[in-house]
Amino acid sequence: MFLYSIKRLIQGIVTVWFIATATFFAMHGVPGDPLMNDKAVLPEIRANLEARYGLDKPIAQQYWIYLKNMASGDFGISFTQQNREVNDIIREHFKVSATLGILAIVFAAFGGILWGALTALYRNRMPDIVIMFLVILGISVPGFVFAALGQLSVVEINDWLGFTLFPVAGWGTVQHMIVPSMVLGLGTMAFLTRLMRSSMLEIASSDFIRTARSKGLPVTRILRKHQLRNAILPVITVLGPSIAAITTGGFVVELVFAIPGLGRYFVQAVQQSDYTVIMGTTVFYGAFLVFMVIVVDVIYGFVDPRVRLE
Repeated sequence: MFLYSIKRLIQGIVTVWFIATATFFAMHGVPGDPLMNDKAVLPEIRANLEARYGLDKPIAQQYWIYLKNMASGDFGISFTQQNREVNDIIREHFKVSATLGILAIVFAAFGGILWGALTALYRNRMPDIVIMFLVILGISVPGFVFAALGQLSVVEINDWLGFTLFPVAGWGTVQHMIVPSMVLGLGTMAFLTRLMRSSMLEIASSDFIRTARSKGLPVTRILRKHQLRNAILPVITVLGPSIAAITTGGFVVELVFAIPGLGRYFVQAVQQSDYTVIMGTTVFYGAFLVFMVIVVDVIYGFVDPRVRLE
């Protein structure tokens, strides 16, 4: 197990290096001057920034400086936000995105396992048909549509009740978190529902399930002890990437609901061509995704020893 974990860790480091390299050359391929924005940059400030990031040097030296800074955990200073380091932006606002993402993945995982098991149990009957229709909508409809519908629903509910049950926008209380987390988790819940249903149906036709039935075991015990336990393994496999995807993919939801998360600052950095923030957040998100995949692979190695052998 130790060698398996080391192998996955090395693969993760190589992947993060590739992400950082691709981001660096992609940003340098964009036309324009990163130090030119709406506010004029004084010559002294421009010279200091060029010296720090090597912007006046050949691209190979810039790349080497970039890798050294990244290896030491220094993503630089924002070109557009005065006296703010990228590390501070990540530290202050990622916890908001992480909180939203954790709530969304809990909602998605619980709903996906529940609805997936229910559709498999009532295969080709009315609950299965209705839930799978909603699942198709959840997968095919873009997230910004759900975000807009979620806000409209909140407005209608508050008007009908006569008081504010769920705030339309903002962050800070439990009421602020409920609707955005549900909206953010809908797409993942729909995907997990399909995956759980397929896994449940595959397990239902296995030999050990037929053996359990032939022994006269109760249906509820077969479902709980045998089907669910084995069918949930594929869900565990995709749960790590799903956590990272939800946590890093809430850009639209954070913008619509005015949530001060990291995704909101990433979008602003793209609009303002803030190279250091774009590169720093991209590498951070990429490393976070790789880390979650490695964690799930290691956990899956404990759950299923065949993974370590392969």
